[in-house]
Amino acid sequence: MAPFAPRTRAAAAIRMKQIVLDNQSRTIRRLRTKLATERRESAATKAGVENKVSSLERELQLQKCDNHSLRNMVILYHKNIDRRISQLVEAKREHKSTQVALEASHTIISGLTEIGLRMSKKIERMKAKKQQARESHLECHQKWQARLQEDNGVPFDDEWEEDPEEDPEEEGLERNPVGEGEIVDE
Repeated sequence: MAPFAPRTRAAAAIRMKQIVLDNQSRTIRRLRTKLATERRESAATKAGVENKVSSLERELQLQKCDNHSLRNMVILYHKNIDRRISQLVEAKREHKSTQVALEASHTIISGLTEIGLRMSKKIERMKAKKQQARESHLECHQKWQARLQEDNGVPFDDEWEEDPEEDPEEEGLERNPVGEGEIVDE
């Protein structure tokens, strides 16, 4: 048996080596398949990451544009606010000058009203004086007429009619209005 033993041993060793090589070959194929799958997954992941990165870059660019447009909008709002503030300051200045002019107008109006009241009182006094003068004139005229009639022996008739003449002073007041702010004392 001895001569066959080394052969069998050698054949068994070769057979073992063949089994080990077959196992290693399967392991290598399995690892290559796994490597190929991992590469495909890695490529897909890399493509997904690249897509995500490009999408994020686009979003970032949009955000930058939005921020830029927002910054521009804020600048425009600030300019608009500044313009409105200057308009308000100008309106306040105009309001103050209008208020000063209004107060001056009120002062002038109150002065003119006072002048008008004085003039009305003077006109009333003048009318009263005129009426007194007419009455006095009528009385004098009646007395004078009565003397003439007594001298001629004619009975006295106190039915004397007065001429409806206008007083030249009263006409002058109506024709010549008093100027603004002018006070007339007679």
